[in-house]
Amino acid sequence: MAATMTKKDLVLNGVFVSDIVGCRSMISQLRWCFAFVLVTVSLCRGDEGYELEEFLKREYSLTKPYQGLGSSSSSHWDLMGTAMITTDHVRLTPDLQSRQGAVWSRIPCYLRDWELHIHFKIHGQGKKNLNGDGMALWYTKERMQIGPVFGNMDFFTGLGVFVDTYPNEDKHQERVFPYVSAMVGNGSVKYDHERDGRPTELGGCTAIVRNLNHDTFLMVRYVRRRLTVMINIEGKQDWRDCLDMPGVRLPQGYFFGVSSLTGDLSDNHDLVSLKLYQLTVQRSEKEEEEEQEEITIPSVDNMELRSVEVQDEGMSGLTLFFTILFSLLGCFLLAVIGIVLYSRWKENSRKRFY
Repeated sequence: MAATMTKKDLVLNGVFVSDIVGCRSMISQLRWCFAFVLVTVSLCRGDEGYELEEFLKREYSLTKPYQGLGSSSSSHWDLMGTAMITTDHVRLTPDLQSRQGAVWSRIPCYLRDWELHIHFKIHGQGKKNLNGDGMALWYTKERMQIGPVFGNMDFFTGLGVFVDTYPNEDKHQERVFPYVSAMVGNGSVKYDHERDGRPTELGGCTAIVRNLNHDTFLMVRYVRRRLTVMINIEGKQDWRDCLDMPGVRLPQGYFFGVSSLTGDLSDNHDLVSLKLYQLTVQRSEKEEEEEQEEITIPSVDNMELRSVEVQDEGMSGLTLFFTILFSLLGCFLLAVIGIVLYSRWKENSRKRFY
């Protein structure tokens, strides 16, 4: 009986050992399959040209508790206008009329390929289409310039990405606001406020971002002279395409900034964080040769950045009044002189006759 049990035990043990070996074999096969999947995904990602890990550039980033922002010599960012620091965000403009505020990087960016993530919040008491005006992200040659384009100067040199919350042109009802768009300027192109920047925009999309209870994000990627803008505004951690434009040529050494503007209408425009990632991109020899030429002036392939002739402002009513008055006085004076000269000539003619 003991011998029989021993044989059974041996048989059972053999089956058990066989099962273990089989399981190990399956695990090994699964590991190889998993490794194959990882390699395949990595190769697919490599075809896009991006590494799996992005490198955060802290000197170009702005996050809580905003220690790198201020007037000290060690700060990487400057405040301008009505911008103020709180514990949770940098408020560019409060919900008050006629305010302008901005933050600007002190360090010029010399990265060739980069990706910028902006966490922002726009909210206020105004109802739909009774709020404004919006905010903008900048990568420009100029910095710390107050102006009419969402708090920055007009005729800028570089890239502007706008979150426009108020429609100035009521004729085009097919465009729903708030609206995200982008523009490249070369220093001679004017942003057309009356037409919401349509003549010079590269593209855009509707982005309902006001008074939301969840976080809103904007992503701007510049890789291989291709500009991509995406939005994440639905609270689902899902990026949605907004615009994609190849052939965008931006010089290196420009400054990043975020600005905002309110006019007769207003909103709170808050910047929560700004994170810049350096992207390592694989290029072919042909691409390397094509990009050897240094870019000095921003441009877009197959798109003419037309210079805008600035028309002289018309004369004011007071200036026009004095212009007409002095013109009439001049004409009257000339008429008097003419009459006097004619009288003397006539008198001299009579004396000669007699």
